[in-house]
Amino acid sequence: MKKLDVDVAVIGTGTAGMTAYRAAKAQGARTVVIESGVYGTTCARVGCMPSKLLIAAAESAHAMQHSAPFGVHAGEVRIDGPAVMERVRRERDRFVGFVVESVDSFDEDDKLRGHARFTGPHTLLVDDHTEINAARVVIATGSTPLRLPALENVGPGIVTSDDVFYWDDLPTSVAVIGTGVIGLELGQALHRLGVRVKFYARGGSIAHISDPEVLRAAGRVLNEELDIQFQTKVLGAVQEGDEVALTVADALGNEQTERFQYVLMAAGRTPNVHDIGLETTGLELGADGIPLFDARTMQCGNSHIFIAGDANNERPLLHDAADHGKIAGDNAGRYPDVRPGLRRTAIAVAFTEPNIATLGASYRTLVEGGKRKFAVGSVSFANQGRSRVMLQNKGMLRVYAEFGSRRFLGAEMIAPRAEHLAHTLSWAVQMRMTVDQMLEMPFYHPVIEEGVRTALRDLAQSLTKGESDVDAADTEPGT
Repeated sequence: MKKLDVDVAVIGTGTAGMTAYRAAKAQGARTVVIESGVYGTTCARVGCMPSKLLIAAAESAHAMQHSAPFGVHAGEVRIDGPAVMERVRRERDRFVGFVVESVDSFDEDDKLRGHARFTGPHTLLVDDHTEINAARVVIATGSTPLRLPALENVGPGIVTSDDVFYWDDLPTSVAVIGTGVIGLELGQALHRLGVRVKFYARGGSIAHISDPEVLRAAGRVLNEELDIQFQTKVLGAVQEGDEVALTVADALGNEQTERFQYVLMAAGRTPNVHDIGLETTGLELGADGIPLFDARTMQCGNSHIFIAGDANNERPLLHDAADHGKIAGDNAGRYPDVRPGLRRTAIAVAFTEPNIATLGASYRTLVEGGKRKFAVGSVSFANQGRSRVMLQNKGMLRVYAEFGSRRFLGAEMIAPRAEHLAHTLSWAVQMRMTVDQMLEMPFYHPVIEEGVRTALRDLAQSLTKGESDVDAADTEPGT
């Protein structure tokens, strides 16, 4: 048994783990990084990059198939499934290669292969070959697709998002379980590439939308193109040759069985924290099994252990994982001098069409406690000029601001080019701009951002009216 004494042990070489390793090393700490699987981040191998490659192919097919309203007739569109998937895999492997090159640049003595488990607050066992005594530890173990018990041990037709990007050809039909970001992105892309797709959702949620008005708008817009069955429970499935017979029940309990080549489980991801010996660390765990931690420092309680990236499930997105890793690595490297790190404004985008985006404070967060203390402005894109020119005039934007200060707080939307709108608005949140300051900014014509200006004008009016109502309510009669 090999034994090592180190200042910092980082478990995982995903985005958070690699960043934490570099940050701890920069603090002068003797650091090792441990990986049980293949190198290459979730984003590069099975997440954001390969999914965008599939979406790009789908957008090309969709544009060709729907060009007639512009007076442009493309003729018969032929989708070459093997060619589509070959490009997805080829470019995916290129992105993964960049990540592997980055890991290759780490000192060889700092890299260990194998599954790491805590055997005590400061000790780790890597497989059966290395025992590590670590003064500090960063948990950056990532996440895996959530598997549904009702679909376990059925057969090869039950897949997760990780499996999709290893297909050699497009399937004939897919049932998508879940209407989160992963399910919607992959399902819509497959639909636009000629695959028969049907969505099943246990509830009524869509991506990360919490604003009820935006949620209703998203349901209307997406159902114009996609077959989405909300309030549906998956009862079970049977592999029948090359197809899966999937049985579901609707909200009234009515059962239905339909056959698909694949059933894609896309109901989210679960943090990889349940087989690493956390019970030996003395850390306080939440109901989900994740150690309680400070989102400003990534420190678990007052301990020498830090947690970053998808493993803590706070904001399981690449840019946040990188920030988590930097903060955790810095603090592990200079422990016990633990400091809050840079946390940027929250921003999340689903690359559906139209895009779905949320940023800053969510509607759900703002209404916590039951008393609304913020103003809302909105705009529909149905008649927005540039959107109508592009025949992308669908969706809604809702923006929020604080009474009194008139500070811009956040937004939720389903809108054309929302990936760009969300960035502009998230910068305004992080700069703590007021709605009035935002309306002083330049708006070109004709651009989709003019819809943002319309929503901000509506928000400014809501702020003024709300503040007047408050003043009137505080005024005694006759004064």
